[in-house]
Amino acid sequence: MIKRRFTRIQTELPGPKSAASLARKEKYVAAPLATYAPFIIKQSEGALLEDLDGNRFIDFSGGWGCLNVGQRNGRVTAALKDQIDRYLHTDFTAVPYEPLIELAQLLCERAPGPWQKKAAFFNSGAEAVENAVKIARAYTRRKAVLVFENAFHGRTLLTMTMTHKAKPYKCGFGPFASDVYRLPYPYPYRNNLRPEHIERSLLSLVDPSDVAAMVVEPVIGEGGFIVPPDWFLPTMRELADRYGFVLALDEVQSGMGRTGRFFACEHSGVSPDLICVAKSLASGLPLSGVVGKSEIMDAPVSSGIGGTYAGNPLACRAAIEVIKSIDEENLVERAIHVGDRIKARFDALKDRFEIIGDVRGLGAMVGMELVKDRVTKEPASEETSKIANESLQSGAIFPTAGLYGNVLRVLVSLVITDEQIDEGMDILQAAFEKVVG
Repeated sequence: MIKRRFTRIQTELPGPKSAASLARKEKYVAAPLATYAPFIIKQSEGALLEDLDGNRFIDFSGGWGCLNVGQRNGRVTAALKDQIDRYLHTDFTAVPYEPLIELAQLLCERAPGPWQKKAAFFNSGAEAVENAVKIARAYTRRKAVLVFENAFHGRTLLTMTMTHKAKPYKCGFGPFASDVYRLPYPYPYRNNLRPEHIERSLLSLVDPSDVAAMVVEPVIGEGGFIVPPDWFLPTMRELADRYGFVLALDEVQSGMGRTGRFFACEHSGVSPDLICVAKSLASGLPLSGVVGKSEIMDAPVSSGIGGTYAGNPLACRAAIEVIKSIDEENLVERAIHVGDRIKARFDALKDRFEIIGDVRGLGAMVGMELVKDRVTKEPASEETSKIANESLQSGAIFPTAGLYGNVLRVLVSLVITDEQIDEGMDILQAAFEKVVG
């Protein structure tokens, strides 16, 4: 029996009010914008959501990783209200404003590496990654881009090409961008990749003297929450130095304190040339950025990067407060505690249910991989979907991930309480019991 303090399911999902709104969605919203939750949100706080019909949920998706400081963080909402009373838009490249400059300073001060850094801002994670490639190409005067298996970098033409998973992200959208080369990524649960394997693959695909940038996730996100071994990022740093290309880390999902460091690369002691940030940077407002070595960031010609809404004042004010909240509320340390508590429950589930093949994670970026057989490791995609849906119907939102959709992942707000974690894990356990016995 689940002891409920925070969740409440008092109607079928969707309830009547949500169902009416979803019917209008079907009529007026483009079908490819498929939704995960079968309800319409009414209000939120911290890690909790309530729908139009009064049902309450614990949200372990965190808006796909955008809400590290929680829903409606008080500092963020206060800053937004203040900014609304000042000005909303000028385009920084037309009339500049201080919030963007302050935010650039905060990020540059936190990015690893002893060198001088600069930052530029955009709207989405995909824009950050694409602009990182543009900046690297301008700096190196080379064209090729190295990416990895299981990667997700976005949905623009270039970043869609860089992304590994074909369906739904590439389905029907070709032809794709040229000069993108995919390398193997170390996946301890499924391969025994060694450093020499990656370099050998690189040399077989492209002349290293043509490579502008290697773009890599320090922890694979959408591709399955894969934590690489300790040698991986230092080896990639060494390859970049040896062959003269830019090492750009995609920290769109792993940054902003998620893994128990402000940036996930800090676990390995590696200082990249460029870091891409987004998602939790502005607590869900559209904002992304690239921060890195000044000489690289300054390489494009004047006005070579930018955008009408890039680094908008509202999002910059939110991001400033996000960083201050992470510091002052000790959310980096909190991420470690949250991750440890969730991972302990995941491990306990693994001891009970043979369908769980692997539990892994870094800080509060935690996932479990479900397989039909622990020997063959055949992905249990259908069962994963059923368990996630059963949890959702009972009041806990757990997203899935992986090339085969067989990973349950956690991107919960770091302000979640221990009691909320425990209630969500009880709901997940009940879902396993119902689906797999």
